[in-house]
Amino acid sequence: MYFDVRAAKLLKAGEHLVIDGCPGLRLVASVSRKTWTYRYKAVADGRMKQVALGQWPTTSVQTAATQWQTLREQRGEGADPVTERKAQRQTQQGDGAAAAVYTVRRLVDDYISGHIEPGRKAAGALAATRSLRAVLDADPDFADKPAAAINRAAAFTVLDARKATPTAAQKLRSLLGGAWDYALDSGQLDGDVPNWWRQVMRGRLKSKGKIVGGEHVGQQRRVLPPAEVATLLAWLPNMHALGWDTTAMYLWTCARGSEILGMRPEHVATEAEVLWWTVPKAQTKNDRHALAVDLRVPLFGQARAIVQRRLASVGESGWLFEDARGEQYEQKDFSTYINSLFAGSSKDKRRQSEGLILPMAHWTPHNLRRTGRTLLAQLGCPNEIGEAIIGHMPENIVGTYNAYTYDAERLHWLGQLSTYLSGLAPADQSGLPALP
Repeated sequence: MYFDVRAAKLLKAGEHLVIDGCPGLRLVASVSRKTWTYRYKAVADGRMKQVALGQWPTTSVQTAATQWQTLREQRGEGADPVTERKAQRQTQQGDGAAAAVYTVRRLVDDYISGHIEPGRKAAGALAATRSLRAVLDADPDFADKPAAAINRAAAFTVLDARKATPTAAQKLRSLLGGAWDYALDSGQLDGDVPNWWRQVMRGRLKSKGKIVGGEHVGQQRRVLPPAEVATLLAWLPNMHALGWDTTAMYLWTCARGSEILGMRPEHVATEAEVLWWTVPKAQTKNDRHALAVDLRVPLFGQARAIVQRRLASVGESGWLFEDARGEQYEQKDFSTYINSLFAGSSKDKRRQSEGLILPMAHWTPHNLRRTGRTLLAQLGCPNEIGEAIIGHMPENIVGTYNAYTYDAERLHWLGQLSTYLSGLAPADQSGLPALP
């Protein structure tokens, strides 16, 4: 059995890929997905039929081949796989009329319990669940409709009613599309039921960007140029201690905010005079990948000084970045704080009177991570190493066979980045802020 991953990725809508050694097993591409199917000739009447086996890449070629073999054996014994599957589904759903109807509400419940809760971290699972439940609560008639009966118009109506908040509507569209895919994969919906959520409103739910001063500032993938980085570093003493430290950690480590603010004493250790911060895999964005490992970050310059200072005064919560309430300082808190420092924010008048308005407009905390990664490239850091430093997973075959951790390269290039950033910081900037 040979499966060409590259050819599968390049499949266009309407095309299919056959699997050598598995007659009848196909990967069929539609506009929104690629589906494993078993295509066969019915024993009873000679008609061509097909049954869906799952979506690729969620369903691997090995899993699809196993299902194909089972169905092929059924057909060899004179049974019809399509008929058998329908009968089995009806039996599972029960004899009662109410149980026989697979409603939108049941479909969403199955998706939450079978995919969202087991596959996402607690905060992400809660947010997704709330978003899906809100749709059901807002329209009970929609929730109680048979899932197979939801047509293009019904899907459009649900999303169109939420287009005033395009980012939220886009996330909802993705969640409902995933829920329908899950139901199709599990066999709760027949393979010929279309997943309209993947097709309606495509490209129409685009955010206009956040609102600052009553106006949309547009979507921006911003990188702060060296001159603005220098200005920001000079302005750090105007921030409170948590703001100063978090901003500096973004630049000096290129880590994600959730990783930085999730730091605990047990994550930090000295190895050969280097202070290493090890982010557990479970706290990284790569947690869902089986081949992912802990993220190793050597600390230099301000990053090392910040962590050492916070290690010396860890509160009862155990978080290095602890707020005034004695709780973990969260990424959303930091984002809210940075937004409050811009001109036109809800705290504009107060900040203006205090002289605490950031001189560089329209950037986000994540832009600091992007800026650090860009500076690494500017310094000559090879792309493969830069991606490893920021915790991105290598793709496909490389990720499967390359187990090198790049510790030596992390030491070299984050050391180079620290030296560069220290050169941009004001020479007369004294020390670091005192902890509250």
